[in-house]
Amino acid sequence: MPTRTPQDLSELPYAHRLEPFTGEPERDGDYEWAHLDGLALDDIDAGMARFSESALTSVTFTGGRLRRARLDTVWMHNVRTVGTDLAETGWLDTACLSSLLAGTQLHGARLQRVVFQQCKFDSVNLRAAVLREVSFVDCLLRDVDFAGASLTGVTFPGTALDRVGLDRAVLSRVDLREATALGIGSGVEALKGATVSTTQLFDLAPVLARHIGLTVRDD
Repeated sequence: MPTRTPQDLSELPYAHRLEPFTGEPERDGDYEWAHLDGLALDDIDAGMARFSESALTSVTFTGGRLRRARLDTVWMHNVRTVGTDLAETGWLDTACLSSLLAGTQLHGARLQRVVFQQCKFDSVNLRAAVLREVSFVDCLLRDVDFAGASLTGVTFPGTALDRVGLDRAVLSRVDLREATALGIGSGVEALKGATVSTTQLFDLAPVLARHIGLTVRDD
């Protein structure tokens, strides 16, 4: 995505091309310049669907399968995925704003140049996912599982991490300095590929001590 993430539909360079889409995405469908707005999509099967230069606004996915779908230059605002299967999906040059991902499967997904802004992640499975140049801006990540994932060039400005799992994750150029909270539930050893501030290091001291079996006593 560009340095500045578009905050409104009208700011998209392809906004004039968008056409209303009122049906349900279908399996292996190809959608270009589609605008999905105000839809409630329950238990759909849109696996391997491809979206390019499209927009989703005020759309709710409840359940359903979009496994191996591809999002290329897609803008999303106020999108909710509840118990939705997005495993092995591909995200490229995509932005997701003011949205909720709850109980969502994203394991094995590949995300490159993606921005999440003011989003809430609750019990999201990102195991074995690959994230490159991804920004979580002013988000909440609660009970998010990054086990076995690869994170490169990922940032978390204004974002709170709460009980995040990093077991066997590989981090490179991950910047946590602007995160508002670092609640690492497991896999603290994976932080060797991350940068934290001095204050955050003090906050992490108890979990780091437990990891290496260090006993701290003042008597």
